[in-house]
Formats: sequence, C-alpha cells, structure tokens
Amino acid sequence: MCGITGWIDWEQDLTGKRHILDSMVATLAARGPDAEGVYMSPHAALGHRRLSVIDPVNGAQPMIRYRGEQRFVITYNGELYNTPELRQDLESRGYIFTTRCDTEVLLTAFIEWGSACVEKFNGIYAFAIWDEVRQSLFMARDRIGVKPLFYAERGSSFIFGSELKTLLANPLIKPQIDAEGLAEVFMIGPARTPGHGVFRGVSELKPGYCLTYDRRGKIVKQYWRLESKPHTDNFATTISTVRDLVSDATKRQLVSDVPICTLLSGGLDSSLLTALAAQSYSETWPGALPTYSVDYKDNNLFFKASSFQPNPDAPWVKRVSEYFGTNHHYIELDTPELAGSLPAAALARDLPGMADVDTSLYLFCREIKKGATVALSGECADEVFGGYPWFHRLDMIAADTFPWAIRPDLRLSFLSTELKEKIKAADYVSQRYHEALAEVPRLAGEDTQSARMREIFYLSLTRFMATLLDRKDRMSMAFGLEVRVPFCDHRIVEYVWNVPWNMKYHNNREKGLLRQALTGILPDDVLWRKKSPYPKTHNPSYTKAVVDEALSILKNPSSPLVLLVNVNRLNEIAESDLSAANIPWFGQLMGGPQLFAYLIQVAAWLKEYRVEIV
Repeated sequence: MCGITGWIDWEQDLTGKRHILDSMVATLAARGPDAEGVYMSPHAALGHRRLSVIDPVNGAQPMIRYRGEQRFVITYNGELYNTPELRQDLESRGYIFTTRCDTEVLLTAFIEWGSACVEKFNGIYAFAIWDEVRQSLFMARDRIGVKPLFYAERGSSFIFGSELKTLLANPLIKPQIDAEGLAEVFMIGPARTPGHGVFRGVSELKPGYCLTYDRRGKIVKQYWRLESKPHTDNFATTISTVRDLVSDATKRQLVSDVPICTLLSGGLDSSLLTALAAQSYSETWPGALPTYSVDYKDNNLFFKASSFQPNPDAPWVKRVSEYFGTNHHYIELDTPELAGSLPAAALARDLPGMADVDTSLYLFCREIKKGATVALSGECADEVFGGYPWFHRLDMIAADTFPWAIRPDLRLSFLSTELKEKIKAADYVSQRYHEALAEVPRLAGEDTQSARMREIFYLSLTRFMATLLDRKDRMSMAFGLEVRVPFCDHRIVEYVWNVPWNMKYHNNREKGLLRQALTGILPDDVLWRKKSPYPKTHNPSYTKAVVDEALSILKNPSSPLVLLVNVNRLNEIAESDLSAANIPWFGQLMGGPQLFAYLIQVAAWLKEYRVEIV
C-alpha cells in the first residue's frame, strides 16, 4: 500500500537537504517494506516507501512521466479499483502504458484531466503530483478517508506525509501540543476532529478534498460530499442495488499479484466478504481462501454475555469457515503481550488510540502478514447501514452530543482541574459537535425523526468511522499489511446514505437492509446473528495488568501525565469494580480497563515523542 512524503520550498535549494528527506522516508519503512525512492529538485523533494501489490517489478516510485517537455512526478499510496476502465479510456486517447500498475494510470489521468481526475477514481488513495514546469504540487485524498495524509506549513516550506511521525522527522516540525490538541486527546480521543493533526500547526487533508500548492500559496478544495435527495427506489429495488454494489466492490478489491485473505469474525460483515471472496478466489489462486480470526487465551473462561456482545465469536468463525471451505487460521493472543504492546500501538498510530482494541489488531496484523500481504475487512458496514446501539437507543439518539459519548461529564471527572480550565473541555466538545451538525446536508421537507437519523448517520460516517479507519490503516501498515475495506466504496456510501431509516432498520434489526440483501449468500443463522463488536479480552488478568501499570505511572511525579489527570479519582476507580457499566470510556466499545490502557498510551506518547505542552 505504501507511504508517501514530500517537501516544497521556494526559498532554499532542497537538493542539499537529501539527508532530511531520507529521515522522513525512513519513518515509512513499515508501510513500504519492499522498496524506497526519492525525487530531488531545487524546490521539490518527494519520497516513497513501497509495498508491492500490483506489478511488483515495474511500479517503482516516485514515478516520472512526461507530456512533451512537461515533467510530472507522483508519490502515491493506495489502490484504484477501476484501473481497467480508466486505462482503456486513456488508451483510446492515445496514451501508451509501460506497466500494469495503477500508479501509472493515476498519473496519466492527472496529465489528461488535471485536478478533475479525482472525480473519476474508485479507490482508496492519498497522493501528491509535482509539475516541474509549473512548479505546482497537487495532492488529494480518497472520498471516505481510508488512506491518511497530513501536512504543515513552516515559513517558506510546505511539508507532507502519510503519518504524523513523518512530518516530525523534519526539524522544522516540533512535537508541540496546545490547548486545542490536548482537548482532542482527552475529550475527543481516540477519535479526532477531521482536518486536525493534533500537533500544533499540523493539519490533515480531509477526506474528499484536494490541495494545490504553488508560489501563489495554498488552495484547498472539496471535490466530493454526501448529497441528500429523495430515495425513489422501492424496497425490492433497494435490496437488489445494495446486493449488486457490495458484490461488485468486493470483486474489484480482490485484484492482487500477492497473497490475499479475508478477516473473519463470524459476524455479518466479515462473513459476507468471505462468502463473496471464496467464490472468486479459486479463479486466480490455488487452494482454499485463507481466512484469519483473533481471540484471546482463556477468553472462553471469562466471557460474560451482554446486550452489546451477546455471544462469543469462535463458534461462528468455525461455522462460516467450514460452510465456505476456507483455510482458516486462528490467532490467539495472551494477556502479557496484549498489555505490553499498548505503547507500540500508540507509536504506530502516532497518538493514543483505542487501547486494547488497537493493540489486539496490531498483534493480529503481525501474524496475518506472515501468510498474506492483502486482506479484506468488513470495517464500516455498521456506520453505512446502521449497526451500532446509537442508531436505535432513544437516549443516544436524543443526546445533545456525539451519541457514542453521551456522558462527557465522566471524562471531565478524570481530568485535572488545571487541564479542564486550559482546554475548556465541555465547551470544546459542544463546539465540535455542533460544527459537525452544521455540515449535515439537509433534505428539504424531511420530518424531524428522519432528519435526526440523518444527523446520526453523518456523525457516524464522518467522525466515528474515521477513528476506525485510522486504527485499521496504522495497525495494519505497521507490518506492511494492506487491508481493503469494500464497504467504504463511495458508491455504496452514496446510495445507502439516502435510503430511509425504516428500510435500513428492516425487521427492526440493526443492518436489516444489508441482511435482507444477503439472503441466499449466507446461512440464515449467520445472516441474522445479533451484532457482536470487535472481540476484546475478558480475562481479569488484563485488567490487573493495565491498572497496575497505569497506577505505577501515576505514582511517578516526573511523569507529565500526573499534571493532566485527576490522580485521586483514578485511584478510586482502580479500587472499584472495573466491569461496572458506569465506567465507560469512548462509549460502549471501551470500558473501565480501557480507560487505564488509554492512559498508558497517553504516557508513552508524551514520553516517546517528547511532546511539549505549550
């Protein structure tokens, strides 16, 4: 999948700064373990690390192509899933291709259509193209934001990269965090406001946006947004359309020159992708489709059913694997490694993350990489089709805040008085929430209930989903594993966005529309199994390990974390029953142990990045 970086400067000759660019490129080695390359010119330096997936021999980057005397250079991270159609169109216009890779197709599309090329792409991408003659840089990010891209301006310099650590490798970018960044970490995190790079003066190119940078300055433009319009298809047509879109997206994303697999939890989304992939896999590869699942040592001994996680996954994984004849791999994680890897997962993400939900995926991806380079994952079906509790729980729907975090007062109780005053915590969350609501594309004449459900979907698609995509990208790319997410195909997102809630909630079931559309593809018991979230450990030894480690950090007066949290309150919580429902952290997805695990990640991040609070 790769990692990209670059540096534009009008006032100095960057050819003498190769050592700095090399340092920036080196931070991306895990994302691109197969090859590296740089392009140097007086005012533009581009770098690339490559994970070879399509045409490994000929797809080296940065890639250079010409139109007459005009030189174009690209550094690109992603996959285009409509490459064959684009290539055919461009060939009909007289272009000749020398590789099979989508990099050349993307660059040629820009040469032909300029910035309008992004409107033609179906894929996941973050790329930058330098026009040497015009002395102009063009960057773009995919519509949903599957692939990351950050940037910063410092004086005459414009610096960008796939990850925050890449920017920090340039001495012009300091690891400073101000009140706004602290509010992101402690009141929004592990989510992150779109466009926010957390570190001071660092921005994210938001999903569906492109950016042009030249001697006149920077222009940021939104090229894609959700559009609200009446849904005119009847239920039967809607079901058929959803089925066709999901099937087509999955088939397109199975293209690979390197070993491919699916992640299988036994839930609806991963089981669907496995079913569709198993049908096509044998046409290209020998043997059965490889599938992977993750669980925890002794988890069966401690599992307790709840409304949010009604049953364990393992029996369902076995059911689906046997039904479709996959070559299944069971990955089992143990408590010491799960707890011990919290700092490593935070460093992979460059920020505190989703605690053991991140760490388990981090370790899971490490094991998958031993047998595959590309994986398909069911991420984001819940946001697109309405799978979470906040789509049907009245208290969450009615909350005047992000529905997955309906108790911001609890978060406030964990923070020091000084930090609460510095970041104006409650006001910050309210401001970010109402900013998000102001973005919602309204539908004229929509009734109050339907309008509110549209808001809930928008918040989920643009805020919560971004957190999960960040997690999936960083944890997988930490080991050079490319994870594709068919449910993020923008055609699916665009179509389902306007489907009314009563269709999405068919049979009064979460993701009822998707379930109905899959009838006949999955066994009925799998098809109508109640949603179960990403698996987490229930072993009390994990709780003890993270609480002990967090308290050890809080007992160290030199730890910067001590000044940011309410140590007395955290000590009280540590002595309570951490499985109690009144200690949520980041909604129902993360409970008491995850609060302490998050603090461990915060402490590691502050220390390893030498974060300066300003």
